[in-house]
Amino acid sequence: MNAIPLGAVYAGGVQLGAYALERIGPAERERLLRTCSTNVDNLAAGRWETLLSSAAVVEEPMPLPYALLLVAVLGYAEYAYGAWWTAAVFLFGHATATLLVYGALRGTADPQTRRSLDVGTSYGFNAVLGALTSALPRGRVRTAARAGLLVLAAAPVVKRGRTFTDAGHLAALGIGIGVSLALDCLSGAKHQKIARNAA
Repeated sequence: MNAIPLGAVYAGGVQLGAYALERIGPAERERLLRTCSTNVDNLAAGRWETLLSSAAVVEEPMPLPYALLLVAVLGYAEYAYGAWWTAAVFLFGHATATLLVYGALRGTADPQTRRSLDVGTSYGFNAVLGALTSALPRGRVRTAARAGLLVLAAAPVVKRGRTFTDAGHLAALGIGIGVSLALDCLSGAKHQKIARNAA
């Protein structure tokens, strides 16, 4: 395992970047954020690099509780499965959830929604969180955790005033849980690395 968890480096870099963005002019800050955003207009114009850049910036510094939770989830995933696995799940969940939202909005979104800012760490976070349910004890605990997370993520989606980001969170979590189910099938009950650590 790395001496310094890469998840902590990532979260710290995003947070420092957010503080740096606060120190530049509003117009330049807005331009940079829109350049990195995976909004409908950018993706429709073929700016696919935003699928990566949007995960590297946030509109404003992350609240401390969320930042610590992000570090904890990414750090445990890195400990349990490795840094490359964690990065792959994070990016896969982030990109896939973004594309699902884009597909749903492309033909129906109003002009304001099409150009809205869509950046941040939350899609990748939800994907890794969902995938980590495979590290829980097999049986009712694991099933209850998956169901509970899905209910929590679905609650904002069914409420009036929901946003496309709410749907993206649910999609990303579902993708992560799908990864965890695949792990269950491939490893039986536990990931091999967790089994070795528990021995």
